[in-house]
Amino acid sequence: MKLKRYLLITKPGIIFGNLIAVAGGYFLAAQGQIDPVLLLATVIGLSLVVASGCVMNNCIDRDIDRHMQRTRGRVLVTGQISLLAALTHGAVLGFAGFGMLWWFTNPLATALAAVGFVIYVGFYSLWLKRSSVYGTLVGSLSGAMPPVVGYCAVTGQFDTGAALLLLIFCLWQMPHSYAIAIFRFDDYSAAGIPVLPVKEGIRVAKQHIVWYIIAFAAAALMLAVSGFTGYGYLLIALLVSIWWLVIALSGYRRQVDDQIWARKLFGFSIIAITALSLMMSIDFRLLPAQALFAAL
Repeated sequence: MKLKRYLLITKPGIIFGNLIAVAGGYFLAAQGQIDPVLLLATVIGLSLVVASGCVMNNCIDRDIDRHMQRTRGRVLVTGQISLLAALTHGAVLGFAGFGMLWWFTNPLATALAAVGFVIYVGFYSLWLKRSSVYGTLVGSLSGAMPPVVGYCAVTGQFDTGAALLLLIFCLWQMPHSYAIAIFRFDDYSAAGIPVLPVKEGIRVAKQHIVWYIIAFAAAALMLAVSGFTGYGYLLIALLVSIWWLVIALSGYRRQVDDQIWARKLFGFSIIAITALSLMMSIDFRLLPAQALFAAL
């Protein structure tokens, strides 16, 4: 079906993941005062922007996608959709998404969405993904933008809460992405993409994963320590961080299968960030930072 082709090129899985993140940021900032129109406009608008970015990424990556087992069946590689049609599709989605954000949210939320889009399409897809081991780090900024957009759509300002969300989701992206690069090592190597496991080796990537998870844990806990969330969020953040770190450290066991280990790490990364997004959505009562420090 032709409609299905145009849906697949937007990477629905990525859109859904970002939908949960932007909702988490929105509910955290809203503190129970929900504006249904603003919520829907933020979620739908940003989803359209993300879809546009994914389409543009597919257009840019069509040459390297043919070298990877996972992507060689994509519609632009197989010719099921022409490049012009895909670019038009992406442009329409982008204009609709940015238009909705501009009309219903505020200039800051719209600008942050634009920054994420430019980083993903321009700096990451067009440039650093193909040329630098730091492409993943730069790309993490765009992946971390949805919850910040959701948060700022409510507050209209970039405050400590927005900064912490950006930091949490940036740090989460790194072990998540490195895990993919490890269990898709052959694909990335065949396509000549200089991700850390390919460029520096899997052992080095494992070291980076451990340190990024520790940093992620500290940032995630700071959201509660700073008074933006309650004890329920604090408990879940602590538990998922510890378990994610345990999985990461298990990669150092003798005779570990790196492919299986990386898939397990990747799978739990999705559980971890979904759990945090849900908890910040429901445990939104402000707690005085001083009281929380005293309890600790």
